[in-house]
Amino acid sequence: MTIPPKPSDPGASGRKRGKRGGGKRFSRRPAPPTTTREHLPTVEETSAGGLVVDFAARPRCAALIGRLDRRNNLRWSLPKGHLEEGETSEQAAVREVHEETGIMGTILAPIGPVDYWFIADGRRVHKTVHHFLLEAIGGELSDEDVEVTSVAWVPLDQVRGQLAYEGERRVLDTALSLLPAEGEGPDALRKTATPAPALPHHPPQPDPSSWL
Repeated sequence: MTIPPKPSDPGASGRKRGKRGGGKRFSRRPAPPTTTREHLPTVEETSAGGLVVDFAARPRCAALIGRLDRRNNLRWSLPKGHLEEGETSEQAAVREVHEETGIMGTILAPIGPVDYWFIADGRRVHKTVHHFLLEAIGGELSDEDVEVTSVAWVPLDQVRGQLAYEGERRVLDTALSLLPAEGEGPDALRKTATPAPALPHHPPQPDPSSWL
């Protein structure tokens, strides 16, 4: 399928000022007390996913998922999700890739974690997502997952331009640096793969992908 062009952000709308009228004046009520970020409870969450590559395709392609954000814009990202009880990060990555894209994959190498902060349900959430490079070994693209709007195979040289989040673009760069040359299969990577270096930590900041 063809990925539609990214929509532009809607422009800010002006606010109309009402006319001053006569009548009684009412004093302003004091604003209710607010809870600062520092006073919110902090929780840790862990997810896993990755870049699943079709090595047989020419050119090579990766499966991306599209989700609608709060402004109803389609945002493309890597498949990922929470670890289930008793799962390793590797097991969760394989499962989530299959559930969200329909593609079965096998892990070739770790390509680094991404961590970020967001606020949800009155909590400060520190999320760490472990990413892996996977080889597609079966299945068909499917967007049956209720959290996924669209799924697509994207040529590797176009993936960076489609990913909505900077952290995932850094993960992609790590994955591309590990891939064997065109014409070489994933076996070449299995023989030379080494653990990817940890990506830099980033200070607390809201992230629009907080539902993952």
